[in-house]
Amino acid sequence: MFNDIRKGRLFVRMIKTIRNKTMLQASRLFKPFLLVSSIFILVILPASCVSGSGVRSDAGGRRIVTVGGSVTETAYALGADDEIIGTDTSSVFPEKATKLPQVGYQRRLSPEGVLSLKPTMLLTTSLAGTPTALNQIESAGVKVEKVANDNSVEGAKVQIRQIARVLDRVDKGDELIQRLDADLRKARECVDSLAAKPKPNVLFIHARGASVVNVAGLNTAGDEMIKLSGGVNVISEFEGYKPMTAETIVSVAPDLIVLPERSLASIGGKDGLLKMPGIAETPAGKTGRIVTIDDLLLLGFGPRLGIAINELCRKMR
Repeated sequence: MFNDIRKGRLFVRMIKTIRNKTMLQASRLFKPFLLVSSIFILVILPASCVSGSGVRSDAGGRRIVTVGGSVTETAYALGADDEIIGTDTSSVFPEKATKLPQVGYQRRLSPEGVLSLKPTMLLTTSLAGTPTALNQIESAGVKVEKVANDNSVEGAKVQIRQIARVLDRVDKGDELIQRLDADLRKARECVDSLAAKPKPNVLFIHARGASVVNVAGLNTAGDEMIKLSGGVNVISEFEGYKPMTAETIVSVAPDLIVLPERSLASIGGKDGLLKMPGIAETPAGKTGRIVTIDDLLLLGFGPRLGIAINELCRKMR
């Protein structure tokens, strides 16, 4: 009887030993699998929180609608790509911004269009409107951030700093301003090279079709770009953009006519411009000195301002 009990105990010990060895071997076999699983959890899953469109899909991330060409351009330049979920019709740079849903024109925003994107923030300038639309958006719980909009070198820097602060990218903002300063120095070299020559008399035209043609007076983006690039605005009698008669255009005798690209395209290109009353009789019309530059680059006063000044200066030579 005692022998049977002793044999039973030995049998139990043997079973436990076999079980422990089996578990040890199994744990060794599964270690690589556990390591791969850990890597997947730590690396792959966070990356999957970003959708193929570049918009963060995680519930905790910011969802930003940027309104205003220079605002959108600056936000992208600061590296906020993954947070931007929508833009307006003036946001044409960089190209990836044009692939996002649009919420209308910055001065006449669609509250429904903005809110349909479920944003947490609307980032824009003082030009945005209407006030009623902005109030609706804000009342829905969306944070509305307005930054400065001043057509000057300092204004461009102020806007970059403000956007960088809103996006928690102050260091990136400083780097962007340093790049802008470098571009401005290159532009200054071009302007200085023209100092020995008479400054060109420039007429700046902004058009939206042949029936809506205005010239840039004082205190406009067009006026400031002419001055920054080393030219003289031939329109000094009024401020803002206004239509002009053929007689007045002939009398101001511009050496050079500058237009945004879309303005020139809207009136039928250079041929269409020369057919407009008075243009062909000006020195610029007779010599064909008509200059066009991308709309946002020319009038945006954003991070590429130095590049825009340099390009316009070179075309004035």
